[in-house]
Amino acid sequence: MKRILVIGSAGAGKTEFSKKLAYQLKLNLVHLDHLYWLENWHYRNKEEFITDLKYNLEKDSWILDGNYNNTIPLRLEYADTVIHLNFNRWICFYRALKRSFLKETFQARGCPQKFDWGFLWYILYQYPKQHKPKCKHYKEHLKNIEWIEIKTPKQAEHFLNNLDK
Repeated sequence: MKRILVIGSAGAGKTEFSKKLAYQLKLNLVHLDHLYWLENWHYRNKEEFITDLKYNLEKDSWILDGNYNNTIPLRLEYADTVIHLNFNRWICFYRALKRSFLKETFQARGCPQKFDWGFLWYILYQYPKQHKPKCKHYKEHLKNIEWIEIKTPKQAEHFLNNLDK
């Protein structure tokens, strides 16, 4: 595990999981939100984002946290491991809802959390319908990548606690 993608629905806890994983494995952590978003929810143009992403992908080791589903094929070309936080959508919904009311929480530098029904709708309906099937397809067809599927927060905690063992 030297080049790790951490993926899953918004609200699954990818960022916190990735921080703990990076600390334990002593790997550089790259948040895709930090590559994509500029201050006040302005986004980079696609070319700049892809250039920054490729720059990070070409490094020897890393943990990449985030979805940005249109870049998954590119990221899979470089990854040796995928950790899929495949949690129940209601867990993700609850966590995202809770996070949207915490004023000190930032998704990316200079981008304070905000309440957004569309985002919560995405967690409940779009992600399970559109993206979970894609993850299943990747898991079944990419034999050269270790795919670790974690289905509950308790399993995530157990995984992190047993890395050194």
